[in-house]
Amino acid sequence: MKNENHLVGLSMVFSREDVKGMKVLVRTEKYAIARVRNPPRGCFAVVDDGKETSIVIDQSRVNEADALTIERDLRIITFDAVLPFDLVGFLASVSNALAEVGVAVFVISAYSTDHLLIKELDLDKALAKLREVGFEVVLE
Repeated sequence: MKNENHLVGLSMVFSREDVKGMKVLVRTEKYAIARVRNPPRGCFAVVDDGKETSIVIDQSRVNEADALTIERDLRIITFDAVLPFDLVGFLASVSNALAEVGVAVFVISAYSTDHLLIKELDLDKALAKLREVGFEVVLE
């Protein structure tokens, strides 16, 4: 099913067997999520849903943001795979596994892959669970 870090197939349903050997990349920097009035340039992510604007930004730069509220000390885990749009159950499987060990996740989906933000306090527990499930953990 996997081919050079790509999950392939049409309308496939994801299972834990599909993660064997898939890499997750863990950024060493700490990040913050903030609700802001005006996002600064260079954010990891900006989400404007019409009611509020949220950003994910390197924590060392959070003071550049006109923040209304801030959640600090987060780490980003990126799935090193191209995930097709018709893939069913990938995030459910991952978030359920992390829920089993009491780890909350904040998910950002990009065009071809997903990213998890995990509290620094829970990172070791999250990485141990991801390894147990079958992911290869790579610290960047």
